[in-house]
Amino acid sequence: MEGRSLKDGSVLITGGSRGLGRALALELARRGARLALVARHANALDDVVAEIGAIGAEAHAIVGDVGDKHDIHPIAHEAAALLGPIDVLINGASTLGPTPMPLLLDTECEDLERVMEVNLLGPFRLTKLIAGNMALRGRGVVVNVSSDAAVEAYPGWGSYGVSKAALDHLTRTFAAELGDVGVRFLSIDPGEMDTRMHRDALPDADPSTLAQPEQVAAVMASLVADASTAPGGSRHTVPALRGAP
Repeated sequence: MEGRSLKDGSVLITGGSRGLGRALALELARRGARLALVARHANALDDVVAEIGAIGAEAHAIVGDVGDKHDIHPIAHEAAALLGPIDVLINGASTLGPTPMPLLLDTECEDLERVMEVNLLGPFRLTKLIAGNMALRGRGVVVNVSSDAAVEAYPGWGSYGVSKAALDHLTRTFAAELGDVGVRFLSIDPGEMDTRMHRDALPDADPSTLAQPEQVAAVMASLVADASTAPGGSRHTVPALRGAP
């Protein structure tokens, strides 16, 4: 895919059943992409696939948990069987861990382990399987969905912030290793959005102060389409690109 065209490109999105993942799927579908969407629950996935089908685009549901290493190979193999070689991988599935989110001193080791499995190891494992084929073809885009918690330390956000900071560096390292063979890696911080995850983290937040996932998805889709012009491993912040505070 060159320039701003996503038409007929094959896109694999994890966390594709709700929130930003759903919005991204619909936005990319409108731009002509063919999609495979991953989430843990079939009913929610099927609803998004039906929405995409209703606008005349192609989408497939893959039920799986990126935090379970045994699901990674089946996810990658099913996506390739449905779409062929993947042009764009968007690692969007994330977990906060237990909510209300505890301080690090009160965080159970097993809870930190689960956050890292979903937010870091899942993207690492899936990227290993998908990006190798991209490198052989000399093209492809991998997007890791980050957070401001990756660069700012907030009390109670320790597990999530640590996982996203590591994900940012994973992005940079993959870019340093594979950028010369045509695979582009981007880290994108979508900013604060009116999603269930945000409500779980900050139930008292005013929704009117938050971006809608659809607004964020439009900016992210343009970044994906123009990935060839972005520095490899670069980190992008959607609020800054939208001119939002």
